[in-house]
Amino acid sequence: MSYVPSTPAQRQEMLRAVGVEDYRELYRDVPEEMLLDRALDLPSAMSELEVSRAVSAMAAKNTQFSTILRGAGAYDHYIPAVVKSIPAKEEFLTAYTPYQAEMSQGVLQSIFEYQTMICELTGMEVSNASVYDGATAAAEAAAMCRSRKRRVTLISGAAHPDVINTVRTYCYGTGDELRVVPVKDGKTDMDALREMLTADVASFYVQQPNFFGLLEDADALGEAVHAAGALFVMGCNPISLGVLKTPRDCGADVAVGEGQPLGLPLGFGGPYLGFMATTMKNSRQLPGRIVGQTVDAKGERCYVLTLQAREQHIRREKASSNICSNEALCALTASVYLACMGPAGLKEAAEQCMAKAHYLMRGLTALEGVELVYPGPFFHEFVTTLPRQEEVLSALEAKGILGGLPVEGGILWCATEKQSKAELDQAIAVVKEVLAK
Repeated sequence: MSYVPSTPAQRQEMLRAVGVEDYRELYRDVPEEMLLDRALDLPSAMSELEVSRAVSAMAAKNTQFSTILRGAGAYDHYIPAVVKSIPAKEEFLTAYTPYQAEMSQGVLQSIFEYQTMICELTGMEVSNASVYDGATAAAEAAAMCRSRKRRVTLISGAAHPDVINTVRTYCYGTGDELRVVPVKDGKTDMDALREMLTADVASFYVQQPNFFGLLEDADALGEAVHAAGALFVMGCNPISLGVLKTPRDCGADVAVGEGQPLGLPLGFGGPYLGFMATTMKNSRQLPGRIVGQTVDAKGERCYVLTLQAREQHIRREKASSNICSNEALCALTASVYLACMGPAGLKEAAEQCMAKAHYLMRGLTALEGVELVYPGPFFHEFVTTLPRQEEVLSALEAKGILGGLPVEGGILWCATEKQSKAELDQAIAVVKEVLAK
């Protein structure tokens, strides 16, 4: 059986209206050997109760950890109840792309508020309506920075591997070159960057904090990039901006990042949210759409699509981006989170992240055989050596704790404001017990 929301008589009427008697005639231009001449091998239909039982059984196979000490791009933060309830309202869940401004004032305003908050968070002057995720935002930023004479993109080797691969894929598709700047002691090698900043380089991307959790010297990196005539792109953890300098204060031309920490659950990898912001000078190169505020014929405040996705209105070969949609519901969630937390709340969350990560680091490195791999200040992630990695991680898992991520040189640990001192102490005790055997 199949679910088709029309009767056989209605389908026949539609077929006759287009001049055919059978739906197979709609595929007459398709070679015969390409058509499936047998029924699909699908299981028989189930009742709603049977489907509910089957899905519940599959969900029961998932492991839910009570304590998560792993980040690497997706972070376990506390999400206030209001952040979940407001985006769940049906007028937001069912709203589609706001092409008709007169019909979409609520959605347009939600995007406008999101853009405003992202600009406040990053120090930039203009933000788009969001893109698919942080890696996409980085790749789109690299694309918007290219010019006819400058086609090479540089990216720090200390950026997230997924971000590097996504930017590489974008460059491959457009025939441009990506060069990875080497890492030294867990951070971007400044000397190597200066040598690689040739006249054909369009931009340099650095992640702050970087993949290993360390804080890069963003000011110095930006100065070197600008001295070579290139643009400086910073990928930022939005929670860290509660205590760190804004990308604009560091001299960045474009600020991008993964918005998942702003009220979005881990969700097995999505849906997430890529934020992008830049200076007014570069606003015309920003991909996607921008919502603006104006007044209507009666002089009352209203919202419009100030800049639409240009690839929908110009020839494809001239488009600099393929982004023609945005993560409106996820962006709304981020807006509600930021409004709920406020500047003081965001700062408190960031300070607790730092404090608890440093507490965890001190507890782990006090154990024999566990040492901090990279020196220097870090936000809420750090890398340590760890003897008997598999045993330790398995022991933590048995206690309902997801340990750090194995990376080259050791384990990448993470702590957020969500973990209590008791939970951190328990994790340290488990590691100590395994190493003492």
